Amino acid sequence: MEPPFLRATRPSSNSHRPASREPRWRPLKRYTSQELPAAIRPWLTDDGSLTDRLSGMKRGAFRVQRLFQGWAVPSLSERRSLEVPLRQRAMIREVALMLDNTPVVFARSVFPVRSLAGELGHLRRLRNKSLGAILFQHPGMLRSPFELALVPGQSHYLPGELRQRQTAWGRRSRFDIAGKPLLVSEVFLHTFVPWQTLLPVHRSQRGRVSAALLSATQ
Repeated sequence: MEPPFLRATRPSSNSHRPASREPRWRPLKRYTSQELPAAIRPWLTDDGSLTDRLSGMKRGAFRVQRLFQGWAVPSLSERRSLEVPLRQRAMIREVALMLDNTPVVFARSVFPVRSLAGELGHLRRLRNKSLGAILFQHPGMLRSPFELALVPGQSHYLPGELRQRQTAWGRRSRFDIAGKPLLVSEVFLHTFVPWQTLLPVHRSQRGRVSAALLSATQ
């Protein structure tokens, strides 16, 4: 039986675009240094909080703009990564990370039903709050190694208002908090400028990347 909150908030089947044409995600280790542009490579591989890094750049007022949140069937690779049964819906949340009202990163989060019970139940009510700011506060949080993809600008993976002419680099990883998984992907839009900054020697979550959380697609 579905939890009451799932039955109460599920949108109609045509309320969100299909996720069938998802990017071709590949493990970071399969990319050579020549394949990844030098300017954006540090952003794609940094395992700290992207929210903290963007807001700390002082390149404009940072905020999160929620674009969609509702119940939908995850894509095939998302189901495999999160071990979601066939045709079971998950909560999908899509946001734009904004600097001075300009979207610079598109982020998509997938929450299995089982991950929204107990202490993580409040994640259903994020609205325009930053997910990253919450995840990185949890002691013992684990994060899988990154998967990367070069996303076509007109890909249906991107919301219509964020589609563009240029291709864009994206990354995703699975988070695990007390045995409850969720998947977060981030696509760096053409408006994103890969500013060069020195990263702190000790990032807040370095050392917590776990190969045990590798996607089943790898």
